[in-house]
Amino acid sequence: MFEHNHQVYTAREIVQHYSQLRQLQPAEKSILDLLSNEWSHMKMLDVGIGGGRTTQYFSRVVKEYVGIDYSEEMVAVCQKRFPLSSQLRIEVGDARDMSQFQDNSFDFILFSFNGIDVISHLDRLQVLQEVSRVGKSGGYFFFSSHSLQGLEREFKWQNQISLNPLKTYVNMIMFALLRFFNRSISLQQIKHSEHEIIQDESHNFRLKQYYIRPQEQLNQLKAAFENIRMYSWKSGLEITTQQELSDNSDMWIYYLCKIK
Repeated sequence: MFEHNHQVYTAREIVQHYSQLRQLQPAEKSILDLLSNEWSHMKMLDVGIGGGRTTQYFSRVVKEYVGIDYSEEMVAVCQKRFPLSSQLRIEVGDARDMSQFQDNSFDFILFSFNGIDVISHLDRLQVLQEVSRVGKSGGYFFFSSHSLQGLEREFKWQNQISLNPLKTYVNMIMFALLRFFNRSISLQQIKHSEHEIIQDESHNFRLKQYYIRPQEQLNQLKAAFENIRMYSWKSGLEITTQQELSDNSDMWIYYLCKIK
């Protein structure tokens, strides 16, 4: 899975795609505002920076910014795009092994755009351990991850029907492709799983990605993180009740937590 996805992220057209992205997602804007009084004192680690979409916003407000990506091609694009200094560094790095950084190095760690989902289950747990190690106690970890709860809706053909015939046609084509690329996975399996590897529509069904139920994600975080808050990807609003979480159909969710 690692090698498969790594090849996608080093492809020329994919690097070009990410280098053109400019906008923060609603949940990222929410956190930028939420911690507005703290940024100027923070040393930040931005993991999986891609083409620098988040770099352009966060590097301007933090005391010190370090961005890493496991794609050398992505890093090269960012190093050309942003003026490097002692306050802004961009380098090749693997979230599973961040031994280039000492323990308790960062006040805020970001892993956006579901970057944590392009590796296996065991690798994911290793990333959480590394984040806990390089992050300061009381510091923040903010990341997004695909929701198996949202995917369950996509696996039902009935939910692809729209009053707009053209939209229905497009939805059914995408539904057929989703089921084709995941022929070994049934709707019943999705319903009863805590997490699954799905070859989804990202980059024309080229990526294999990890989908997890929100409650299981909370369970994964409990050992090393606390004060966990969830945010809707679509609205940027915090999900504050169990009912809101049960009703949420976002394809991914943002998690903000403090490092123990």
